[in-house]
Amino acid sequence: MLNKVRKNEKRVKRHGRMRNKVHGTPERPRLNVYRSLNHIYAQIIDDINGVTLIQASTLDKNLKEKLDSTSNKEAAREVGKLVAEKAKDKNIESVVFDRGGYIYHGRVKELAEGARECGLKF
Repeated sequence: MLNKVRKNEKRVKRHGRMRNKVHGTPERPRLNVYRSLNHIYAQIIDDINGVTLIQASTLDKNLKEKLDSTSNKEAAREVGKLVAEKAKDKNIESVVFDRGGYIYHGRVKELAEGARECGLKF
């Protein structure tokens, strides 16, 4: 248990270092990713105004019904596609990707590829 706490503390430190360099603007907002053991969440954020523009996760009702599991790569790719479709509806074409201190691998990578697949540029 103690090892998990330290692991998350290290991730939070990495995320803090990244956030010093990655900022979302109204023209190019930030696509933030958070993953837990059971779910994955994505938000598109305008940091200048401090507003979340779009959010999607495996907890969304239409996705939850469609998925067998909410904690695998396929679910992450579907969340990426959903957030990209919502971004298209709000005329957002390009974003800055914030991986949240996680390694760009596995579910985080699948979410990013799903978003790119539906036309989001980063």
